[in-house]
Amino acid sequence: MRLLHTSDWHLGRSFHGVGMLDAQRGFVDQLVSFVHAQSVDVVLIAGDVYDRALPGLDVVKLLDDALVRITAAGARVVLTSGNHDSAIRLGFASRLLERGGVHLRTRVEDLDVPVLVPFDAAKTTGTDGDPVLAIYGIPYLEPRLVAERLGVENASHFDVTQEAVARIRRDVEHRRAGRPVQSVVLAHTFASGGITSDSERDLSIGGLGAVPLDLFEDFDYTALGHLHGRQELAANVRYSGSPLAYSFSEAKHRKGAWLVDIGVEGVAAVEEVVWEAPRALAVLRGKLVDLLESAEHAWAEAAYCQITLTDSQRPAQAMEQLRARFPDTLVLAFDPEGAEARNKGSYSGRLAAAEDDLGICCGFLDHVRNRSADPAEEAALRNALEAARLEEAEL
Repeated sequence: MRLLHTSDWHLGRSFHGVGMLDAQRGFVDQLVSFVHAQSVDVVLIAGDVYDRALPGLDVVKLLDDALVRITAAGARVVLTSGNHDSAIRLGFASRLLERGGVHLRTRVEDLDVPVLVPFDAAKTTGTDGDPVLAIYGIPYLEPRLVAERLGVENASHFDVTQEAVARIRRDVEHRRAGRPVQSVVLAHTFASGGITSDSERDLSIGGLGAVPLDLFEDFDYTALGHLHGRQELAANVRYSGSPLAYSFSEAKHRKGAWLVDIGVEGVAAVEEVVWEAPRALAVLRGKLVDLLESAEHAWAEAAYCQITLTDSQRPAQAMEQLRARFPDTLVLAFDPEGAEARNKGSYSGRLAAAEDDLGICCGFLDHVRNRSADPAEEAALRNALEAARLEEAEL
């Protein structure tokens, strides 16, 4: 049996103000083609299907189209809700959708209710004694909201996840008493050892949301969601990462998924799947003139760009100049060379050292824009100060 482990689609998200719905449609096209070509049996989506609790109508339509196309390609879908989703809204009509091969696991009450998939492809449901794959879903568990329902005293990510896993483990053991059962768990959580990126929302303050990896060691495969970089935490515990980059911190990610072959004896193979990125991401740093003239940056002319200028003084109309070469510059920052030495003294201290009113005005300009006044600006300030003095004298 073939499983495709995905997560964190974040349908409806934008990238620094640029809409990504077309790029997300492109990802869905790639996924459906892959399901066809590789005869995938089950597509797993481990949370954060949407980017917000109230997605737009076009975003809901995109998910609807995706589910129809995936099931038409012959695969079932098992998905859980993430911290960006509304579990109640995403779980609407779950019992009805199951008839069409879409299995939603968004409720605490369904933690130990698996999707049973027989290894015999000729059977749609397994009879007693037939080996089956049991797929469980752990949605994002907000400790304060679910601790009481789970019978947990401490409202922490560790305690609620531990109880959820314990319930699943008991169900697996019960089912194995009568027939061979392989177990797969989807979980939207932050597991210890995972590498984060800038586009994820913190699950708690100070890293207290991390759960230990050994909670999942008894399962044949754990498909994690939440972190946007694809990574292997253990042979049987992995993050698929997001299908698209959602921050410049992901510029070096190879976006994709995991293709998992699993049989009656357990996991036989896990292979990388790579999705083609619609646009490259460029993180550039340097002086303005070098960035505008250097041939080594030619590749970035068609990329989304994050640029940090290191000129000792902030260049005038920097964004306009950069966009002449890099039209999709989305983020511009300044980190001038020698800034640390210049900023050693406090602003008030530098004002106190100014020789006259003109020095104070020019110092303010330098402070707020990291560029001293040019001759024309200095002349304008001098004239304004002189006019003020004359007006005061007339009064």
